[in-house]
Amino acid sequence: METLKTILYFSIFRYPLRIEEIHSYTNYETIADTEKELERLIAEKILIKVDVFYVYGSDLDSVIKRLRGNIYAGRALKIAQKKAKFIAKFPFVKAIGVSGSLSKGYYDNESDIDFFVITNSNKLWLCRTILMLYKKIFLFNSRKYFCINYFVSTNQMEIEEKNRFTATEMKTLIPMQGKEVFEDFYQKNQWVYDYFNKFSPDLSSVPNFEKPLVTKSIEFFFENSIGNLVDNSFKIITIKKWRSKFRLMTKEDYKIALKSTKNISKHHPSHFQKKVILELNNRIEEVSHNFKINLAKEHV
Repeated sequence: METLKTILYFSIFRYPLRIEEIHSYTNYETIADTEKELERLIAEKILIKVDVFYVYGSDLDSVIKRLRGNIYAGRALKIAQKKAKFIAKFPFVKAIGVSGSLSKGYYDNESDIDFFVITNSNKLWLCRTILMLYKKIFLFNSRKYFCINYFVSTNQMEIEEKNRFTATEMKTLIPMQGKEVFEDFYQKNQWVYDYFNKFSPDLSSVPNFEKPLVTKSIEFFFENSIGNLVDNSFKIITIKKWRSKFRLMTKEDYKIALKSTKNISKHHPSHFQKKVILELNNRIEEVSHNFKINLAKEHV
C-alpha cells in the first residue's frame, strides 16, 4: 500500500494528489502499478476520485482548496525567486532553496515563503544574524516573504533527522541559487532514496552566483579567527535567548525543533515535524481500524 501512506500524509494538509504525483512517491516501476492500487482503494471506499485528484475520505472541498492554492503559488514563486536572488548577495550565503507549503505548489493568505539556507563553514551564525537583522530592521520583522528558519553549513549538509517528513521536505525542496552547492547537498543526502527511489532533483535551471564587491569585502574581513569568535558569540547569544523564551519546551523537543549546533540552526518552535508525524500515525491507525489495512507507523 505504497500509495495510501502518501495520500494519508498529504491529506493532513488537505492537499489531494494527481496520479503522477502519487507515483513519484512510490517504488513502483510503472504508473500502471500505482493506478491498480489506487483503483483497489477506491473500490474499498478508502479513497474517492474527484476529477484527476485522489481524496482520502470525503473531503471534497480540499480539491478546490488545492486548485486555489496552486494559482497563488505560481505568483508567490516569482516573489521567492527575487528574494532568493537577493538573499544570495548576503555574506556567507552559499545556496538558497524554498521549502514548506510553497515548495509543494501551495500558497494562501496564511502562508509564508520559507527559505532553506546553506552557509559557509564556521560562519552560519554570523550569516543568520545578518539576515535576521535585515528582516527586523528593514522588513519590520515580517516573515511573510522572508521566513528564514533553517540553516545548515557546508561543513554538515547531511540532514540528521531521517523520517518521512524530512524526506518529503527534501524531495519537494526547490533549489533557487547555488547549483554546485546543491549538487553536493543532494549527494550527502542519499538516504532520501530509501523513502523515494524516484527522487531526482532538477538543478538544470539553478544558477551559481557571484557576490557583489561589498559582500566579498565583508567575507574577507571576517574570514579569520576574529570572524570565528564573532560567529560563536552570536550562537551563544541566540541559544541563550531561545532557552529562555522556550523554557517550557521539553528537552527532547527542543533538541529537534530548535537544533542549535555550530553547523545547524533550526527555528521551528511549533515542532511541526512532530505534529505531522503524529497525525500521520493517527490516520494510519484509523485506516487499520476501519479497513483492516496495516501500514507501518513513522518515527519522528
